[in-house]
Amino acid sequence: MSNDREKTFEVTCPCCQATLWVDPSARSVIKSEKAARKKESLDDLLLKEKKKKEAFESKFEATAEIEKQKRQKAKEKFEKAFDKLDETD
Repeated sequence: MSNDREKTFEVTCPCCQATLWVDPSARSVIKSEKAARKKESLDDLLLKEKKKKEAFESKFEATAEIEKQKRQKAKEKFEKAFDKLDETD
């Protein structure tokens, strides 16, 4: 059994920090273990939610401004087309 332990090697995932034990001869994962999650304080969570809210509000304002500009351009084009219609009559 100790011989099996010597053959396997341990790898830590750089993305999720999970630990994998790999058997090189079988080329397979023998065991996997999720990384321990860091417990965040309530203040950290509140700060994160506040940042999300601010980002959402700024995106919403930017989208509203773009829509306002689109409406203004459409209104100008409509007025131009309406003026051309009056000129041809």
